[in-house]
Amino acid sequence: MLVLSRKVGQSVVIPDYDITVTVVESQGGRVRLAIEAPREIAVYRDEILPRKMLGGEVATAPVFVGALASDATCDSEATIAIAK
Repeated sequence: MLVLSRKVGQSVVIPDYDITVTVVESQGGRVRLAIEAPREIAVYRDEILPRKMLGGEVATAPVFVGALASDATCDSEATIAIAK
């Protein structure tokens, strides 16, 4: 697992998959992320993915392109964890 600290406006790029994750806002222990990815790559919040993998009902559709606002806990900087 790679753990990086980023400030608002800073990004993490995963070039092999053409994915960019940018910290949009960090306020009150919450972080808003913008995720840019190719259309064919589905993006799920982590609490949704296990239900999807088990064939359960998923109330929220995947986000396929553009920005995704996601919440996470942080201090003054955002921390982004990418697991491989």
